[in-house]
Amino acid sequence: MLREKVIANLENCILPFWKSMIDREFGGFYGYMDFDLKLDKKAVKGCILNSRILWFFSNVYLETGDTSVLPYARHAYEFLKTYCLDRTNGGIYWSMTYDGKVEDATKHTYNQAFAIYALASYYDASGVEEALGYAMELFHTIEDKCRLGDGYGESYTINFIPNTNDKLSENNVIADKTMNTLLHVCEAYTELYRVCHDPEVEKRLRWATAEFYNTVYNPELHRLEVFFDADMNSIIDLHSYGHDIEATWLIDRALTVLNDKELSEKLAPMIMDLTEKIYEVAYENHSVMAEAENGVVLTTRIWWVQCEAIIGFWNAFQKSGNVWYQKAAEDIWQFVEEHLIDPRPNSEWYYDVDADGKPSSRLPILEPWKCPYHNGRMCLEIMHRTKS
Repeated sequence: MLREKVIANLENCILPFWKSMIDREFGGFYGYMDFDLKLDKKAVKGCILNSRILWFFSNVYLETGDTSVLPYARHAYEFLKTYCLDRTNGGIYWSMTYDGKVEDATKHTYNQAFAIYALASYYDASGVEEALGYAMELFHTIEDKCRLGDGYGESYTINFIPNTNDKLSENNVIADKTMNTLLHVCEAYTELYRVCHDPEVEKRLRWATAEFYNTVYNPELHRLEVFFDADMNSIIDLHSYGHDIEATWLIDRALTVLNDKELSEKLAPMIMDLTEKIYEVAYENHSVMAEAENGVVLTTRIWWVQCEAIIGFWNAFQKSGNVWYQKAAEDIWQFVEEHLIDPRPNSEWYYDVDADGKPSSRLPILEPWKCPYHNGRMCLEIMHRTKS
């Protein structure tokens, strides 16, 4: 069964690998391992990577009750609060050197959100009130310094002067606003509201969740638009399959936490429409393709897209009872087992494989974006959703 298989991968692959990446000399976790499994102990340590690792170990404990992971969460927390937080200007930096010096002082809204996500979970796992305090500080940082109109800008200097959004400039687009940042602000506020029930957080979570329906969702094309100008006009023809299927269940999670029946009923058709479209156009050869730009499909199978598709399709199965979504989730997991999990000792998952299932790109096993957030979360979500 899928449950047993993901538990085995979590326990025998993902957890041992990320435990071994702990840097006991300089703090945090190592920032880079190439395709040939060569670890660079002096590589840059991305703050997003550290936040996601903090989230991961915190949630392993919350789901399993395994206290052996708490010291790893604590280690990530100490690095984040000691080095990654800017005590002078507020917010969290983009990246640090291996020994804890500021490497890139950019303040990106996306990055602030992931720190909130991690700190809220760590507070829940540990009971450390200080972590919740930092999460609330970052919430106010986003709301006070990262707003652009009703929504959120993207990238800022160390003291929050807007600058070029080159951190999330995929597809050669420099956008004033992105669906990706809004999605992860929504995700972060969901977790923060779940643990604190602060009315200000609730208000902005309601706005962010509704904004997907009001502005980001394109019902004619059955997708979420991706890159926008400051007035939320879409500026590229792009269908991001991975982000759409991820958004379906993250928005559902936000609606569950908000416990708003009226808003849930309003957004339910959008969530199912997005899911159906991904199943129709992106689920092919036992896996989900990456994206389509100007109608040209990128057939690469990326590790995180498969993870989000498994959760998204399983969520759709739970909501609709349609067993085809259950079968799709199980089918994608089999693809992951056969092609994306690295069989070499002391490794984890490949970053991506080509349409033939081969890791031809030789992208790193670990780097600032390659972390246990997607695959670890997929294991934990399936475990939680399949409890008897």
